[in-house]
Amino acid sequence: MCYVSQELGFITDMMEERLAKGNLTWLANFKEIYRDYTLGDFVIPIYAVGSLTEKGFFLSRIFSFFVTPKYKIHFLLYTSTELSVKSLRKLILSCKRKFGADDWIFITLVQAKPIEKNVKNIVLNLADERVGVAAYSLASKKEISSNNVLGRSLKKNLKLTEARFEPLNVPDYLKSVAIVFSLGTLFLVALLFLGVYTNMVLALLIMLAFSIIAAYPIYKRRYHTVFSLNSTGFKLWKGTNLVEGRWSNYTDVSIHITPQRETYIRLYSKEETFDIPLSKVGLSRKEAYNAIKQILKRE
Repeated sequence: MCYVSQELGFITDMMEERLAKGNLTWLANFKEIYRDYTLGDFVIPIYAVGSLTEKGFFLSRIFSFFVTPKYKIHFLLYTSTELSVKSLRKLILSCKRKFGADDWIFITLVQAKPIEKNVKNIVLNLADERVGVAAYSLASKKEISSNNVLGRSLKKNLKLTEARFEPLNVPDYLKSVAIVFSLGTLFLVALLFLGVYTNMVLALLIMLAFSIIAAYPIYKRRYHTVFSLNSTGFKLWKGTNLVEGRWSNYTDVSIHITPQRETYIRLYSKEETFDIPLSKVGLSRKEAYNAIKQILKRE
């Protein structure tokens, strides 16, 4: 039971992290996140509210203001050992009573035990087009969703047992820009020696603009760091290089600071240590350390 509770807690923490990082923008732009939100007789581990309004460039915002519907989007993550037909119906009714008549409601259900047939039928046959439901079982590892637009979209965008972090690392990206710009400058200097004269200032400005664009594929291939983790292990990419690990292989964790003042999570096994670069994957030092520490305790 303790293991199940930790597993459900892990999913809750990772879902909060994904919402905070904007990883569910395909569903909506969520602006507020609540923990242990009271909804009627239910305590919802994660509740987020947002809208379809764009947060991008000026023209996108103008288009969004005039065209995008103004109703709210509600996202709920509800976890339990096992959800009954009665509880599921009551949860859906509580949402419809609480939220606006035109609002969209996304309900994610995660339970420890396999999803019973009657609950599965209710989810699959949900008729309300403004409510989307996705349900996942830790025991069977199976996921189902309501057969409507919101349900299918929710299932497509959810990765309930995995969190993925891949922010743009500005220093590494600038390093890629510098590489392209340096090579381009050498090419321009070579043209001058060959007697091909041009407006050097203009040529350098054009080369700088080109470098900013051309550097991105180099950055992605050589430097871009991606970190994903779930309850059993992790994956770390640096460019195209991938390292995978299992939590069961490690016995302890610490926060490691390099001479360059970069922060890492250091994992300890009997044979070796492994470092996860926190600054490059955008993870909070305190949150990452506590989460991984709890996982290792469970192992």
